[in-house]
Amino acid sequence: MAKDEIILGIDPGTQLMGYALLRIHNGQPQVLLMDIIKLTAQKDIYARLETIHARVCELIKLYKPSTFAIEAPFFGKNVQSMLKLGRAQGVAIAAAMQAGLTVTEYSPKKVKQSITGNGNADKDQVWKMLQRILQIEEKPQYFDATDALAVALCHHYQSSSPLAAAGKGIKGWEAFIAKNPGRVKKM
Repeated sequence: MAKDEIILGIDPGTQLMGYALLRIHNGQPQVLLMDIIKLTAQKDIYARLETIHARVCELIKLYKPSTFAIEAPFFGKNVQSMLKLGRAQGVAIAAAMQAGLTVTEYSPKKVKQSITGNGNADKDQVWKMLQRILQIEEKPQYFDATDALAVALCHHYQSSSPLAAAGKGIKGWEAFIAKNPGRVKKM
């Protein structure tokens, strides 16, 4: 019997940070936790970063996830906001790496594509699909929490697909052909 996998998904932010824990039991995803950290009470960015680090460390200690997935920041027009978001993401990643977790980063478009089939889906479409897939009744107050859950589920889909299993350790077509010469048809 395979051991359950637990994925910690993070939607980084400097005002609200979403997080979710997803258990994979017999190949089926189950929500353990989905919530946010409100960081707006702290004016100091460094205090916010410390809060992010402490909460991620606490989640890792309590739930013992096997992997960590985080949404990559999308490129906006405000450079200062991007720098702050990058710091928040880096602090969360550092906490995961410090705990020995494998870190995987997904673009917002990849997450949406993985959950809804449409890389341009809006947050409500992503939420409705999560509700359907994971049989969740109660809508959370903030989409940051559902975004984190979508990141975790995206990671499950990406890491459990037959293509992911076939391509472990393969970078590009040349490496695939070298590793699988019998699968090449010569014409």
